[in-house]
Amino acid sequence: MNASAVPTDPRDPRDRPARLTVGVVGSGRVGPVLAAALQLAGHRPVAASGVSDASVRRAAVLLPDVPLVTPADVLARAELVLLTVPDDALPGLVEGLAETGAVRPGQLLVHTSGRYGTKVLAPALHAGALPLALHPAMTFTGTSVDVQRLAGCSFGVTAPEELRLAAEALVIEMGGEPEWIEEDARPLYHAALALGANHLVTLVAQSMELLGKAGVAAPDRMLGPLLGAALDNALRSGDAALTGPVARGDAGTVAAHVAELREHAPAAVPGYLAMARTTADRALAHGLLKPALAEDLLDVLADDDHHRGSDR
Repeated sequence: MNASAVPTDPRDPRDRPARLTVGVVGSGRVGPVLAAALQLAGHRPVAASGVSDASVRRAAVLLPDVPLVTPADVLARAELVLLTVPDDALPGLVEGLAETGAVRPGQLLVHTSGRYGTKVLAPALHAGALPLALHPAMTFTGTSVDVQRLAGCSFGVTAPEELRLAAEALVIEMGGEPEWIEEDARPLYHAALALGANHLVTLVAQSMELLGKAGVAAPDRMLGPLLGAALDNALRSGDAALTGPVARGDAGTVAAHVAELREHAPAAVPGYLAMARTTADRALAHGLLKPALAEDLLDVLADDDHHRGSDR
């Protein structure tokens, strides 16, 4: 595939990229799912690499009859190669493949790292590859459920200008929505996603543990409607959706929370304090928290700092 073959409108099924043979390097939770989605769009998975037992099982379920081979063999067989390895492993993988001559001119190399744009693919670019960065903004289970969940999923897309339409077309074929991210903005983009998604999982898991300690028999059932409404309100209204004792400036309630956490779940105190301070700052900046109440609230949080220091 070359720049001259790039479709003029990726949303028009008449202008889709040519059917491609697809390979996966790294059969973690992401790669086989994306390859399965591309297969549904008419592309043909031909090879995958994976080492762990979990990777082998995942590839067998999502990509049946696709052989597991070495990364170099994946590149030898495929026109479109998905590099779906952990962020820290990606630069070394690309350098190694380029140095050993595994990369072929005109080959589409797609990585799915949120952190990197296309510069990380520079060694392969020098070997004639066509570099794309397509990051699905979704958490993956590594099962067939993920293929359906790709519908409407935003992808952070970075590519050379001449490959932009091809990149967007591939995303749309997988059911996603392309969102253009400039090369230099990739680290900030990824930090934003991690802040929202990864930390949310930690907060929810911690909340369920505390509810269990409080005697709630089904913490997940209790939290589901509450957190669903909070997420929906936050996405619609941003900081205007802030509620609760911190946003109200109820210093006494916050002090009681901290005291209970110190007694029953001391590991949760630092996170609670950090989020309480950030919430107070944002509520104050948006006029939801009265300055006088904010002062009392921050005094409570400051007092807890002194308390922690006296325990050392």
